[in-house]
Amino acid sequence: MSLPSDAALDFLRSVFSSRSQENAETHRPLVTLTFAQSLDAKIAGNGRRQLLLSCPESMLMTHWMRSMHDAILVGIGTALNDNPQLNTRLIPEVSRPSKSPRPVILDAELRLPIDCKLLSNFRQGRGLQPWIFCSSSNFLEMSNRKFALLEAGAIIFNVTCENGFLSIPQVLEELYNQGIRSLMVEGGATVINNFLKCTQQSHDPTVQPIVDTIIITTAPMFVGDGGVGYEVSCAERAGEVPTLQRMRTVLMGTDTVTAVRILRRQ
Repeated sequence: MSLPSDAALDFLRSVFSSRSQENAETHRPLVTLTFAQSLDAKIAGNGRRQLLLSCPESMLMTHWMRSMHDAILVGIGTALNDNPQLNTRLIPEVSRPSKSPRPVILDAELRLPIDCKLLSNFRQGRGLQPWIFCSSSNFLEMSNRKFALLEAGAIIFNVTCENGFLSIPQVLEELYNQGIRSLMVEGGATVINNFLKCTQQSHDPTVQPIVDTIIITTAPMFVGDGGVGYEVSCAERAGEVPTLQRMRTVLMGTDTVTAVRILRRQ
């Protein structure tokens, strides 16, 4: 019987085997959108309460996946609700890669607490400096919060808002300019929805999707109507719907993990 790390690495290496070739064709980070869901496609509980949707084996797989990306991105809702560390601590120390992923937070109004784990870990030398993306429209109004976060160790970038949300293409462009070549997007629901929307909204066939790979962990449980899901909008034209190619489906402990590639428009 293979060890949990062996199974996770075998799966992830098969999924990401062609990534270096794809990287040469883009001018943005290669984006992996990943999340855990219930059988009824819920990713959080009532009131966006955090749910334990991953068994130990699939959670270990997620940490190995983190180690294979330059940065990990979450929204401010996840940062406030879960207070995540976005590191690779579950990988056995003897096998853990020395390079840590960069934590990235989409935080339009700079609401990230200065005592959160991401900033605390950086100050204690246990993680990389968090990068925060906020809105440029009210940047001056947030000067006090900006100063406090900078003092706590954050690096802050400002981008424009589109329809009330930070511009995902601008975020990706800035990350690429900062040397990020692979990005793992973990959620929550608003971030997942925005990345999926950007992936399928363009009417221009020359504009490529901004997500390259989607990896979904499905737990054998129902959450019910009170849970929080994600949205895949119905496109008006057939060409707006991204074409998916199933790459691999595996069982990790009690969870089912599926990886699909989003094919580029021809």
